[in-house]
Amino acid sequence: MGEDNYSLSSRVFRTIRENILSGKYEPEEELKEKTIGEELGVSRTPVREALRQLELEGLVTIIPNKGAYVVGISQKDIRDIYEIRSRLEGLCAKWAAENITKEQLDELEENIYLSDFHVEKGNSEQVLELDNRFHEILYNSSGSREMRHILVDFHHYLQRVRKVTLAENKRAVNSVSEHRKIVEALKLHDADLAEKLANEHIMNTIHNIDSHGWDHVFGE
Repeated sequence: MGEDNYSLSSRVFRTIRENILSGKYEPEEELKEKTIGEELGVSRTPVREALRQLELEGLVTIIPNKGAYVVGISQKDIRDIYEIRSRLEGLCAKWAAENITKEQLDELEENIYLSDFHVEKGNSEQVLELDNRFHEILYNSSGSREMRHILVDFHHYLQRVRKVTLAENKRAVNSVSEHRKIVEALKLHDADLAEKLANEHIMNTIHNIDSHGWDHVFGE
C-alpha cells in the first residue's frame, strides 16, 4: 500500500511539473488542489504532497491560507541552468570519450543520420525527440550514474526552450552539425576536444536565443 501511495504521488508530481515546465501552467497561476485532483482522477492528498515537493524545487510557492502559485522558470534561471549544464555536459563528454562503446557510437551516428533527414523535412517534433535521445546516449556513455541523473533533470527543465529553438531550421541544422563534431571527437577518444565541443554546443543555444530575443521563448 505504501508503494502504491508513493508511486501515485510521484506520478502526480511529474505531471504537474511537466505542465509547469511546458508552459501549460503559467507563472503566478493558482494551482487548485481540487481542480488538479479532478483532472488527474486522484484525491487532493497526492496533489498536496506534489505541490509541497514542487515548492522545494522552487517551481511553486505556497502562501498559507491562500493557495499554491506557479513560480516557473525565469530568464535568469534558464541562463544559470545552461551555464551549469555546459560545464557538466563538457565533463560528461570527456568521460564518454574514455568509456563509450562501439554500440553507443553506432547509435549516435544513426541518430545524426535520422536527425539530418528530419531537419531537412522540417519535422521539428522528431528533431526534438532525436535530440533528447542523442543526449541520453551521451549521458549513459559517461559511465557515471550521478552525472546522468543530474543532466537528465537539467535537460528536462529546459524542454520548453529546446522545443522553441529546435523548431528554428537554422538552429536545428547547426545543432546536428555540432552533434556530429562531438561524435567525431568521441570516435577518436579525444577527451579534451569532446569536452570543448560539448561545452560550446550547450552555450550556443543561449547565444542563439540572445540573437533572436527572449520574447519567443516565453511567448510574450
